[in-house]
Amino acid sequence: MAETAQHEMNDEERAQLELVEKDSSALDALVEDLSSASRRKRQFAARVVALLAAQDAELLAPHIDALIDALYRPEAQTRWEVLDALTCLVPEHAKEVGAAFEGAEAALFDELSSTLRFSAFNLLVTWGASERGRSKKVWPILDEAIQCYHGDLEYRDMLACLHTFAEGKIAGEVAEELAGRLQFDAQSGKGAFIKSRSAEIYDLLVKRFKLKDPKKRTRVAPRDDADDADDEE
Repeated sequence: MAETAQHEMNDEERAQLELVEKDSSALDALVEDLSSASRRKRQFAARVVALLAAQDAELLAPHIDALIDALYRPEAQTRWEVLDALTCLVPEHAKEVGAAFEGAEAALFDELSSTLRFSAFNLLVTWGASERGRSKKVWPILDEAIQCYHGDLEYRDMLACLHTFAEGKIAGEVAEELAGRLQFDAQSGKGAFIKSRSAEIYDLLVKRFKLKDPKKRTRVAPRDDADDADDEE
């Protein structure tokens, strides 16, 4: 990926994280900084929010609306950190996090930041995997993203998300369409990593959802035929 979403926690971030874990008023102030006029304050607040979500997402539950609002900040880092935080909240608060759908969709097709695109994809996959109806809603844009980013480096990470999606509470028709989308790579992919990972997901879907005549399914080639770094693994 072109950017690095995760980095080692520095002293300032660690001190702020320890403070907001103990003091709810400090957490309120941190969340307010997500709408600060200062880009640096917004980015710092978003980074600490993401770190907090990874450790104890429930502390952020009262602030879901504010997190969703932060998805409309101009800088990519604030948005990807908040998307990561919202992803951590999905298991217990999928209904509320659903309001982030539009912001996540916009981030998914951001032209400049691959890290932002991946964080959006991860949130949408995690949310979609939580309930059959949600999987139906999210699938069309996931399918579009699979086609758009198939030749990009972040697609390797997207496949890991799709494996989680395949294991989730998804609708049978969504499973069938995902299998159809991945079949070409599973059987004829050029890169060893992409081929093996796609085959793993495809086989899982066929077995789990008892898809009929998988060998007769019409294979759909991805839009690109880029031969990228996949062959190294």
